[in-house]
Amino acid sequence: MHCRFTIWTVNWEVFITCAVTGAGDTADRSEHVPVTPDQIADSAIEAARAGAAIAHIHVRDPGTGKGARDPARYRAVVERIRASDVDVVLNLTAGMGGDLVLGGDESPLPPDEAGTDLVGAAERLAHVEELLPEICTLDCGTMNFAAGGDYVMVNTPGMLRAMAERIGELGVRPELEVFDTGHLVMVNELVRDGLIDPPALIQLCMGIPYGAPNDPTTLLALVARLPPGSVFSAFSIGRMQLPYVALAALAGGNVRVGLEDNLYLSRGVPATNAQLVERAITILEAMNVRVLGPDEVREQLALVRHG
Repeated sequence: MHCRFTIWTVNWEVFITCAVTGAGDTADRSEHVPVTPDQIADSAIEAARAGAAIAHIHVRDPGTGKGARDPARYRAVVERIRASDVDVVLNLTAGMGGDLVLGGDESPLPPDEAGTDLVGAAERLAHVEELLPEICTLDCGTMNFAAGGDYVMVNTPGMLRAMAERIGELGVRPELEVFDTGHLVMVNELVRDGLIDPPALIQLCMGIPYGAPNDPTTLLALVARLPPGSVFSAFSIGRMQLPYVALAALAGGNVRVGLEDNLYLSRGVPATNAQLVERAITILEAMNVRVLGPDEVREQLALVRHG
């Protein structure tokens, strides 16, 4: 029997991603959560000035504050960031359009039309095709997500393969979002089948209900099953976001912070995106870890700069 041994080493050169706003129902929980395209762009710019190399972007409906996937709103955000005097790698979500809300435990079909938003691969990537960010996300599995109830985040193998192929054709680097151990089966298949150009960029998303718990042993189990030569980041949500800054680097990875995943700088103290980035830098520099800038990230990940 052959055993696979993995030696974990500290990552001494880390890049920081700031997840600026997300799509969750957080806009009414903190005045710092950006909602309009201008607010989202400005918050991303502030995070970049604070030291984030990558800005991970969702957009929201300004009227309701809820997550949206309107390409015009993405365009407004991207154009404002690109027109600024700040350099940052743009990472647009492609996770919207996979929402399924079933009709209940006794009558699951038809789905609840109010909450369901299922569209095809081309429509999910419409804003990516138009705006050509350097990175876009690809959620690598279907799961019962944090919202609970009858909500399912749907990403079938066929959908993921179609999206991965199109993202590659566009010259955009997919960030493969992993929420549980089984999602790495999909990741390794995409890499094996040549649908992901090296290096594979992977985001380990920890602590989200019904996904991988955020304990260190689970994190290390995920790290052990990453494709060889891949580059990864790891984060957790809520109060564990900032401890995960240190834990991700210790496990050999990079760091993600931001208001998508956590609203507080400390107990009862609402944070801004820039403040979370600044705190992450404080933690990393106290560990003698060097924080990378956007050009160094472009070189490491072989990114194609568009726009």
